[in-house]
Amino acid sequence: MCAQTVRFLPLVLLSAGCLLSVASRKTFATEGDPAVMQADRAFVQAVAKGDAAAIGKMLDAEFTWTDAEGKTIAAEEVLRAVPKDALGDESGVEVSERTYGQVGAVQASLGKVHVLRMWVQRPGGWKLLVYHEVKQLEQPSTSAGSGVKDCENPCKMVPFKPTNEAEQAIIASWQALETGVTAHDAEAWAPHIADEFVQISSNSDHVISKAGRIETLNKQKASGIGSAPAPLVSAKMFDFGDAVIMTCLHQPYSGKPIHVSRLWIKWDGKWIMSISYQTTIQAAAAK
Repeated sequence: MCAQTVRFLPLVLLSAGCLLSVASRKTFATEGDPAVMQADRAFVQAVAKGDAAAIGKMLDAEFTWTDAEGKTIAAEEVLRAVPKDALGDESGVEVSERTYGQVGAVQASLGKVHVLRMWVQRPGGWKLLVYHEVKQLEQPSTSAGSGVKDCENPCKMVPFKPTNEAEQAIIASWQALETGVTAHDAEAWAPHIADEFVQISSNSDHVISKAGRIETLNKQKASGIGSAPAPLVSAKMFDFGDAVIMTCLHQPYSGKPIHVSRLWIKWDGKWIMSISYQTTIQAAAAK
């Protein structure tokens, strides 16, 4: 009896460990975090009132605000002249929130206008690191792809030097998914993308989900049109454990540069992309 108990105990512990592992993977992301939502609502109200003093207490030292025209400004400029939220006081706006460990991502939408706010957990509480607006096209884009079939940057090289293992793994994941985009290979692209993935671009008229992006890749494969992604000009990464915020500047093969905010999460030991907001910089010269 005792021998049977001794043999059985490791199995129980192993099973419990497996269950805990699965549970931790499933609960890494939570929706509607009260603390993040409270901070976010206070920020929106302070912006609506133009209350720079209140806003200043909520911003991270690395904070940036990107408006619907693609203009990006830092905290100092925001506090000198508080910009208008593209959605006003956000009354009647659809708002969703998902927290990944130390990063809380709030998305607010009304029609073709979308706002992403990414909050990060600091010793002093939740601070706002990224504010990013996108105004989508009113009509579907007439472009079927970049028309370029070879991808050097970012597929094979990028003008960014990772500073740690996580950033290195993210770059590798990103290069693999963009290689999949270039080859119209949805099966190569999909493993690097979260199931809840959302892409919102000022060069599109609709929100793009994981399933929607796969559908587009399959259509491009059938048509044979080149779809190499816009080369990277510069990037910054902000590491928060199993979540990393990436802000980028891209220059398409033709047209104006694009400011992009991405959120990467570590899921089941692999880095995958969960959010991508993309806004064309209207004041910049077109290539």
